[in-house]
Amino acid sequence: MLARVLIANRGEVAIRVVRACVELGVRSIAVHGADDADCLHVAKADSAVPLPGHGAAAYLDAGAIVAAARAAGCDAVHPGYGFLSESAELAERCAAAGMAFVGPSPEALRLFGDKTAARALAQRCGVPVAAGTAGPTSLADVRAFFAALGPGGAMMIKALAGGGGRGMRAVRDAAQLEESYRRCGSEALAAFGVADVYVEELVGRARHIEVQVAGDSPGNPIHRFDRE
Repeated sequence: MLARVLIANRGEVAIRVVRACVELGVRSIAVHGADDADCLHVAKADSAVPLPGHGAAAYLDAGAIVAAARAAGCDAVHPGYGFLSESAELAERCAAAGMAFVGPSPEALRLFGDKTAARALAQRCGVPVAAGTAGPTSLADVRAFFAALGPGGAMMIKALAGGGGRGMRAVRDAAQLEESYRRCGSEALAAFGVADVYVEELVGRARHIEVQVAGDSPGNPIHRFDRE
């Protein structure tokens, strides 16, 4: 049973994890950048540890997160979602420090944290995917992909890492391409610490269906059915 969990996030995400810790009788340890010391998640947790840096960058330093967890005597790190929640590096650092990472294994994170690697796995499993590029994509490659779509074509530029809709832009006009490419890279770097992007052909009138899956350390998975 876990006793002390460091929450490697901020805001509403961290507050939800604090509530879960209270329900489970686990002590919660918050972290905060220099400009977040007065935030609500800090007040709600049992205690808090400062991180070096300001803004989102403070929560993207895996080494600082693990150092804070060790200093607070934690036996686990909960990343919430966003920031380092899909970071194989953080999961590996936690394991090396003898702490649990509340999330998937480093191997799974490495695979699914890279959307083009996940696309390749889907294709090997016979799952149809939209046409797109493989691996980090340069501006020249993005231009070539868009041109190959022909008249009336449209594409989506997407951050290679992370999720939550950040680092994504639809492009329907070549005149939008360069600015959209640079903005996606900038947003991805700020949100996930990785500026790489790739592109896919835009699927019009799409519906977003998810099946959420959870599992415990002995390897017992469950799903929470589907949601739109």
